[in-house]
Amino acid sequence: MGGEFFGAAWLQYALSGVTIGAIYALVAIGYNIIYNVTEIINFAQGEFVMLGGLFGVFYYQTCGLPLVLAVLSAVVTVGVVGLLLERYVIRRARHATVLSMIIVTIAFSILLKGGAMLAWGKDPYRLPAFSRGGVFLWQGVAVQPQALWVLGISAVVVAALTLFFRKSFYGKAMLACADNPSAARLVGIPVRTMVLLSFALSATVGAVAGAVICPITLMEYDRGALLGLKGFGAAVLGGLGQFSGALVAGIVLGLSESFCAGYLSSGYKDAVALVLLLSALFFKPEGLFGSKEAAGLKRF
Repeated sequence: MGGEFFGAAWLQYALSGVTIGAIYALVAIGYNIIYNVTEIINFAQGEFVMLGGLFGVFYYQTCGLPLVLAVLSAVVTVGVVGLLLERYVIRRARHATVLSMIIVTIAFSILLKGGAMLAWGKDPYRLPAFSRGGVFLWQGVAVQPQALWVLGISAVVVAALTLFFRKSFYGKAMLACADNPSAARLVGIPVRTMVLLSFALSATVGAVAGAVICPITLMEYDRGALLGLKGFGAAVLGGLGQFSGALVAGIVLGLSESFCAGYLSSGYKDAVALVLLLSALFFKPEGLFGSKEAAGLKRF
């Protein structure tokens, strides 16, 4: 009996960890998209996640749109916010140092957080689940249908991004800009357009993460900071610029948090991301899937 209970509890923690880890992976992938093209760490990435959830609530509750249309509208709106960030903030400061650009993104994140507080207040909001039906039992584990939506949509996003970067012209052009912007410009690739696209794509991925977790976890104006921090931890742990590394590191981070909350204390789970981030920076700064040679060519 004790073994069955331990097994069910272990599965429950694992499911919770993989679910939240998938969200961390999406946030980390958003960091990597911009970093690969511009070498900028966009610390407004967590705010894109927050805006994805809150705009979904706005379109669903205030505008009365159907849930699917509300989520799609939120994703498009946040994508436009990413475009505006690059076009009117990043591009105007393009001659600044990488450190200055990072500070610019931090200032933009504060601006987004303040704007969200003015628009939605400090109350938390929630979207309805994407499908009907309550929690069901599987192998003694309580499964929320929305958790399956989180895993499924995360898998689709990762697969779509993989195909985009490997098969599409724009994806290959963005990777060329990441390797050598000057050479990419010489062969006719519009580097500015690729940078603009990277911010829009990153904001879109963040918005998808925010909208899909809004039915499970409440969303409020300051939720983005913590999600952004954990997503950054996953990006560094997996190796900056490594999409597969971000996916694995996000899952590892989510599982670590879940098992820490289950077997130690929920009060310690938020510290797990910081401990893993510091451990990566101290002992393997290039990340689990990064290489020292590639990291040596990066300015950050």
